Amino acid sequence: MNKTAIIASTDRGVELGLRIRQEFPHAVVVSTRTHEQVTSIPAIADFLQTNYDNFDTLVFIGALGICVRSIAPYLQNKHTDPAIINMDDHGYYVQAVVSGHEGGANALATKLALATAGQAVITTSSDLQQLWALDTLAAQFNWKATPNNALIALFVNNKPTAVLLDIKDKGTQYLERTKPAFADIYYAFEEIDFSKYELLIAVTYKNYEAPIPVFHYHVPVLNIGMGCSRDIETDLLEASLHEQFQIQGLALSALKAIGSIDIKGDETAFIALAQTLSVPFITFTADELNTQVVPNASEVVLSKLGVHSVSEAAAMLLSGNTGLFLEKQKITVASGKKHTLAIAIDKSAVRKAEVVIVGAGPGDAELISIKGKQLLETADLILYAGSLVPEELTHYAKTGAVVRNSASMTLEDQISLMETHYAKGHLIVRLQSGDPSIYGAIQEQMTIFDEKGMDYSIVPGISSFQAAAAYLKSEFTIPEVVQSIILTRGAGKTPLPENEKLNEMAKHKATMCIFLSATIAKSVQAQLLEHYAPETPVAVLYRVTWKDEAVFTGQLKDLAQIIRDNKLTLTTLVIVGDAIGARKNRSHLYSPEWKHTFRTGKTLKV
Repeated sequence: MNKTAIIASTDRGVELGLRIRQEFPHAVVVSTRTHEQVTSIPAIADFLQTNYDNFDTLVFIGALGICVRSIAPYLQNKHTDPAIINMDDHGYYVQAVVSGHEGGANALATKLALATAGQAVITTSSDLQQLWALDTLAAQFNWKATPNNALIALFVNNKPTAVLLDIKDKGTQYLERTKPAFADIYYAFEEIDFSKYELLIAVTYKNYEAPIPVFHYHVPVLNIGMGCSRDIETDLLEASLHEQFQIQGLALSALKAIGSIDIKGDETAFIALAQTLSVPFITFTADELNTQVVPNASEVVLSKLGVHSVSEAAAMLLSGNTGLFLEKQKITVASGKKHTLAIAIDKSAVRKAEVVIVGAGPGDAELISIKGKQLLETADLILYAGSLVPEELTHYAKTGAVVRNSASMTLEDQISLMETHYAKGHLIVRLQSGDPSIYGAIQEQMTIFDEKGMDYSIVPGISSFQAAAAYLKSEFTIPEVVQSIILTRGAGKTPLPENEKLNEMAKHKATMCIFLSATIAKSVQAQLLEHYAPETPVAVLYRVTWKDEAVFTGQLKDLAQIIRDNKLTLTTLVIVGDAIGARKNRSHLYSPEWKHTFRTGKTLKV
């Protein structure tokens, strides 16, 4: 938990401190001024002498000079100092003073300025230029790096930079989206023309030597499988591992885990090695190891341990069954004892083809998620149903991407096109209307992906029933009135399961969202009237959030007539229930009597 102290020097500062504490419920407010809601201190210097190291963040409210003189005796370095903010007691200016990046003072100053309608004062060059903060990227994305101010200066001064991405994760995707104009992205070291650059930033599991300075970000993606002679010497095993990593040009800081067979679970050298390198030591049973098909099966190991492989199979299991980066190495150490070593890269980090099913939202192109938009901007192939997905979304496509309307294509045509791009290692986006999990027809696609061994994932989207709630300015769950939402459809050409008939579902009197049923409106109305009152509010939404949307409201007894009179058929959603337009029954969440983690009703003290 982030511990924050707000130090106010004036009466006005105390009032401001109490106000901004609402944004930081675990903060304490201290002051030399007397106030019943704050902790009184005789002097700021006395407070800091005993508390400087007890807080992650110190917010001074008052003159900047007071802040600077107060913290001067305690400053160490940017890696250990707390984030320190200074703001005037009107909240006009909020300045990051110390630990702008690593301590988070820059981000906090921005947040405080928003809370006070003030101006954040940030003096860090990379932030002002909206460049990557090289000193904090490692912590942000779970990478490892050795700070180097000289190399950071090259980047901040906009020197031509090559960026090498050997792996794929959230961090590298962020770099791809946000690279500055003076940087170029590469995916292979051999492709870089170093005469064009003054700095190389490598996100990798390797150690590179280049004719220009290299800023390494090492990502923990290497899994090693090992076998060894019983009681192999710890120091010799560690020295051998270092030597092998050096030979292969790999970084030990990119190690993720060590694996072996379970009978080696008590091997002292393995345990000590894992502790020294701060990685887990994971063992597998013989049955687990035998599930892997390895390139170098051993009959000798089979006869002794009952497995075809230890090191290769363990590395593959640790990595998620990817191929081996380094096949089994048989190594004899100085004492004459032996060990084996194999290395595999974590499956999640391998740069490979992928299909992503993306929820496009209900119709308004601006309602796609940020992640969905980012995928559209980087995709090599975009497939979308033109009648259900707004064409504006395809305008996010990058230059060179293939964009196809699937409306006239069969499922087999779509899969064939996807396979062509998948074989090239491309990113494929399949845009589905609304949220893919609701009447998205994605199950049949995923079945084929599974059969063909194609990697895929799903990004959710906003459903039309959520868009309907927004249009109707309604909360579909009302305390003590209705607490459930039913998403369903009527029985048309596709029959419903026996226990999901509309009249059975209507017994719950929940907020009912009925899809794909405008053509059978009369039947739907009749079934609902078995349990809902005729005066129950109803809304009929045609292409909600599209430019030609049309919305009609009334009562359940008029549902079929509303649909018939307005000639509504496809892309129509029916909402039924007392939650439509309801404005009663207050939630307990924000009641003054309701206490919880962030609103305890207590004043925090030092």
